[in-house]
Amino acid sequence: MSSRRTFTSEYKRECAELVIKHGYQVKEAAKAMNVGLSSLQKWLRQYRNEMKGMTPKATAITAEQKRIQELEAQVKQLKRDKDLLKKASAFFAMEMHSTSK
Repeated sequence: MSSRRTFTSEYKRECAELVIKHGYQVKEAAKAMNVGLSSLQKWLRQYRNEMKGMTPKATAITAEQKRIQELEAQVKQLKRDKDLLKKASAFFAMEMHSTSK
């Protein structure tokens, strides 16, 4: 039974930077970091897209995109909270109106 390895965003970024910033060939970097060639190619594509300002669907590699994902998650939570508060205030307004009759 084979187990699937998982890598942190920092590790993925380091692997991508070997190629982009330090001039390694993709095959050399994959071998040096002990990762599959296709995995490194995927991380490189994601890293380049993030550097262009594209927020990935997967967990971000760059710090800026990580922060954007965190803020987007906070916005979603705040919207859910706001909707819940609207429903609760409407409910209590109806309750107060019905008990005052």
